[in-house]
Amino acid sequence: MKTTTATAVVTGASSGIGAATARRLAKEGYHVLAVARRADRLRALALETGGEAYPLDITDRAAVREFAATLERCDVLVNNAGGAFGSEHAADSDPEDWRHGFEVNVMGSLHMTQALLPLLRGGDGGTVVALTSTAAFVNYEGGGSYSAVKHAAHALAETLRLELSGEPVRVVEIAPGMVRTEEFALNRYRGDAERAAAVYAGVDRPLTAEDVAECVRWAVGLPRHVNVDRLVVRPLAQAAQHKVHRGPVFGERS
Repeated sequence: MKTTTATAVVTGASSGIGAATARRLAKEGYHVLAVARRADRLRALALETGGEAYPLDITDRAAVREFAATLERCDVLVNNAGGAFGSEHAADSDPEDWRHGFEVNVMGSLHMTQALLPLLRGGDGGTVVALTSTAAFVNYEGGGSYSAVKHAAHALAETLRLELSGEPVRVVEIAPGMVRTEEFALNRYRGDAERAAAVYAGVDRPLTAEDVAECVRWAVGLPRHVNVDRLVVRPLAQAAQHKVHRGPVFGERS
């Protein structure tokens, strides 16, 4: 794939934050390579954005390396693919949920970063964006596996930044709080739509995927010498992990 246009690779691009980020970066002028497992959704996104669709399981290291070998440039890598799997307390949780979470959220990001670093180091340099979570630094009941994998994703981002010091590669971590997307909570609660909806009940305007995508766009668009180590972004209604305002819309009189 030959292009003289700045290129962005976005994982987990078939829905939610990944799809919104692909759209936002395409609008900004990037040639976007949308990566995920669901080919049909990727094709529709590629048609919409003028980018390219790459159906890929990022937990498959060999497949990731084959993908990287088809590219001639990569200016931005957005490691967004991930998710939460299960909400049981640690004592009752399924170890397979923990293992799957690490494979997607951590090992997948490692595979993509290792494979694309040679391209990111080229030219004027590139940017790696790690989409983590406020769960990367605050634990909570029922969130053990998700917090564990996001702590690890944070550790990976911070370590990369240290190890790449002196090279033209920025490492940016974006840690969103409460974001309402079509699938995150639904997947976490194993398809239970009622429990998924209850997460956001009464919350005035949780973040949207587009809000987070705008943060990605801003961070990668800063001058090359400016690095955003970690950007924590929450809705106004969420003051902290355990402090969420549920009630009237802000500004409305009771």
